[in-house]
Amino acid sequence: MAEKTLTDVSHDLRMLFTKGNQALQRDNFDYAIDLYNQVLAKAPGLFECRKALRTAQMQKAGSRGGFFKKMLSSAGSSPMLAKGHMALGKDPAEALKIAEQILNGDPYSPGAHKLVVEAATALELPKTAVMSLEILASNSPKDRDVAIKFANALADSGETGRAEKILADLYRSFPTDNELGQALKDLSARKTLDEGGYEALADGSGSYRDILKDKEEAVSLEQQNRQVKTEDVAERLINEYETRLKTEPKNLKLLRSLAELYTQKKQFDKALSFYDQIKSSEVGGDASLDRNIADTVVRKYEHEASLLDVNAPDYADKLARLQAEKQAYQLAECQKRAEKFPTDLQIRFELGQLYFQAGKITEAMKEFQRAQGNPHRRIQAMSYLGQCFARRGINDLAATTFQDAIKEKVVFDEEKKELLYLLGCVYEKMEKREDAIAQFKLIYAVDVDYKDVAAKMDAYYGGQS
Repeated sequence: MAEKTLTDVSHDLRMLFTKGNQALQRDNFDYAIDLYNQVLAKAPGLFECRKALRTAQMQKAGSRGGFFKKMLSSAGSSPMLAKGHMALGKDPAEALKIAEQILNGDPYSPGAHKLVVEAATALELPKTAVMSLEILASNSPKDRDVAIKFANALADSGETGRAEKILADLYRSFPTDNELGQALKDLSARKTLDEGGYEALADGSGSYRDILKDKEEAVSLEQQNRQVKTEDVAERLINEYETRLKTEPKNLKLLRSLAELYTQKKQFDKALSFYDQIKSSEVGGDASLDRNIADTVVRKYEHEASLLDVNAPDYADKLARLQAEKQAYQLAECQKRAEKFPTDLQIRFELGQLYFQAGKITEAMKEFQRAQGNPHRRIQAMSYLGQCFARRGINDLAATTFQDAIKEKVVFDEEKKELLYLLGCVYEKMEKREDAIAQFKLIYAVDVDYKDVAAKMDAYYGGQS
C-alpha cells in the first residue's frame, strides 16, 4: 500500500474530505473526525486526510492536559490497544483503524501512536509513521528507542540529514550510550551510501573507484563534522586538504571544507578567501554558498565583539557600533541574495526576520506573506506575520493569523505554546479577557512555568474570588 494524494482518490472521497475541512474550520470537531475517518476507511493511504484528522483530534482535546489525558489513556485505551496488537499481524489496516479510534478520544496516547507506527510501517505508509513518531519524540525527547525509530523513519522518507541531527543532538546528552552511538554511526553510513555514488553505479554512470574515493573522503569529513573537534584534528585536516588542493585545485568540496575548518579556528579572513575561490568558479553560484559566506562574516563580527574589553570606558559604544554594522551587513547581504534568488522562499523568510528585527514592519510583512509558501517555514512565517499585524495595531487580523497557524500545528510543542501565547496576548489587547485566558489555560495545562502564564492565571482567578 502506498501513500496517496487527493488526486489519487475518487471525487466522492475528495468531497467528504472537503466537508471535513469545513467542519474543522467551524470547530465542529466530532463531525470533522467522523468525516475524516470515513475517508480513511476507504483510502488509508491518504496522508493529507490523516494529518487533518490528527489536527481535529488534538483541537477537540483542547485543554484536557496532564492528569486528565493520563486518565483517558488508562481508562479506555488498554483493551483497545490489546485488540489492535492482536490485529496487527493479520490485518495491519484494521490495527490502524483501532489506533485511530483510541486517538479520537485521547490524541496523546503513546500506546496508540506506537500502534500507528507499527501498522503504518507494515502498510508501507512512512509519512503516517513519521507523524506519530514525531509526536512521541516531542513528548519524550530523551527516549532513545523512540528517537532511533523516528530517525530511521525520517531516513526512509528521504530526510537523512534531519534524522542524523536528531540522533546527534541526543548523543551529546548521552555520550556513553553505545547503542545510541552505533545507531548514529549506522545512519551516517547510510547517508554516505545515499550520497556516495551508488546510484550512479547502478545506472552505469559511475565506477567503484569513484565510490571508494568518496568513502575515503567521507572518513575525513566525518572527523571534520564532529561537534567536539580538537585543534590537532582540525590542523591535520587542514594540512591534508591543502596538500590535496595542490593536485586538485578545482575540487570545490575541498575548498568548502577548508573554509569551514578555518571558520572553526576563527581565522575568518582565510575562510572567506576559500569561499571567494568557490564563487569565482563557474559552478560557484548557489544560495547555500552565499548563506555560508554571510554566516562567516556574522561570526567574524561576533568574534570581534567577544574580544572587546568589558571594563573599557568605550565598551558600550564599540559594542553598539559592531552590532549596528552586523545588522546592516545582514540586511544588505540578504537583500542581495533575495534579488539573486527571487524564488527561494527560505531567503524570503530570512529577509522577513531581518526586517522585523530592524523594525521595518511593512517590509517584513511582504516577505512573510511570500514565505508562507515554503512548507518548512509556513507556520513560523504565519507566526511572524501575526506579530507584524499586532505591531501595526491590526489585532483582529493578527488573531486570525495566529488561529490559522494553530490549526495547522499538529504537535503540542514549544512552537505551539508560543502561538497560543501570542494569540492570548492579542486577545488581551482586544480586551477579550475570556478568550485570552482560554489560550493561557491550554499552555498552563502542560507547562505551568511558561513565560508569565502562571501569573496571568493567578491574576484571573484571583480577580474572581
